[in-house]
Amino acid sequence: MRRFIKAPLAILAEGAEGGLVVEDGRIAALVPAGAAPPHDIDETFDASSHVVLPGLINTHHHFYQTLTRAFPPALNRELFPWLTALYPVWARLDPEKLALAATTAMAELMLSGCTTTTDHHYLFPAGLDGAIDIEIAAAERLGMRVVMTRGSMNLSQKDGGLPPDHVVQDADAILADSARLLAAHHDPSPHAMVQIALAPCSPFSVTRDLMKESATLARAHGARLHTHLAETLDEEDFCVARFGMRPVDYLEDVGWLADDVWLAHGIHFPPADQQRLAKAGVGITHCACSNMILGSGHCPVHALEAAGCPVGLGVDGSASQDASNLMQEVRHAFLLQRHHYGVTSISHLDALRWATVGSARCIGRADALGRIDVGMAADLALFTLDELRFAGHGDPIAALVNCGAHRADRVMIAGRWTVIDGTLIGLDIPRLIADQQAAARALQA
Repeated sequence: MRRFIKAPLAILAEGAEGGLVVEDGRIAALVPAGAAPPHDIDETFDASSHVVLPGLINTHHHFYQTLTRAFPPALNRELFPWLTALYPVWARLDPEKLALAATTAMAELMLSGCTTTTDHHYLFPAGLDGAIDIEIAAAERLGMRVVMTRGSMNLSQKDGGLPPDHVVQDADAILADSARLLAAHHDPSPHAMVQIALAPCSPFSVTRDLMKESATLARAHGARLHTHLAETLDEEDFCVARFGMRPVDYLEDVGWLADDVWLAHGIHFPPADQQRLAKAGVGITHCACSNMILGSGHCPVHALEAAGCPVGLGVDGSASQDASNLMQEVRHAFLLQRHHYGVTSISHLDALRWATVGSARCIGRADALGRIDVGMAADLALFTLDELRFAGHGDPIAALVNCGAHRADRVMIAGRWTVIDGTLIGLDIPRLIADQQAAARALQA
């Protein structure tokens, strides 16, 4: 099937004002304004009322947390007490609840224009050993492109960590399952639908040895590494007290100061550390909404990019962010960074770049994802401007960010429509909402 997406209202690509041609899951041609497509076409979609973006890429999430949105005991708390309130609830996760949570998170992401997502799952209570397999199965049902990060925690309260003893795993079990997942699911090819990364959770929940061994294992399989770092000053104090060094020094000590690593949050990096991270090629995921809700601080995105760090966006978990809408995250990141750095330093195009090219660089996929160009994956998000919020707009692409777009009209992943007329194909949303709410009530009881 050769599809022509014709004459978009606006498109975030040069030389494609007349549209683009999709074939075999990839972009086969860009069509300049007034030109005809260079091939015979099987199907034409009139995009004259649509703004076309590269599919948005979410580089940090915790799917299971869609079951604990706005959880009363965790409201209005900073990160460490917030986690302490939620660990006992999350420990009751089971396969059915996780499948619902993952489906809910990915459905919400896709409806917001997201075509590729990561997930950082680090909770494996009894009976949930196959958590990553469950999430991959949900992604395949939805047709979403994913990088599933096998998270881990092995440093519990009895050993001086933050998590309670019953939510951590033995390091040998973690590494064995990580190796199994890499062998079974990791596809290193540029257009892969499923990849695996290894993601020890944080300095306060994993041991130094597990950080080192995870890096060795991931690199043996050509996989990437991910963790939380420099999210709060409490974390920095923990690193100094336990390891005798600050977070970036610790990252270097365990062999993670490298270009196959991306970090969630990256708030408390002084300028010298920003330069070290940039020199090593470490990526940073900016989680604007989560950072604001938890009051964790301000990620210095402009300074990190100026230093040379790849910067992407992540919605983070739906218990801290309380949503999985990446287009809304674009706007909030835009507003937060502009408030901090000023009007002349941050534009709507910067925010869209973070969610596309920047995110693709963070997860090591910039050769196939994040841009509309020949040979790139046919992952696209199409938005209409027919809501009241857009009435009177000028620049259509700026309107998406400035006026608060939040729902895509159409989404294409690997050349296949997965969202049409704002509806996910093949998914009963009312039933999903009802089942998810019932599961959340049971988990929180």
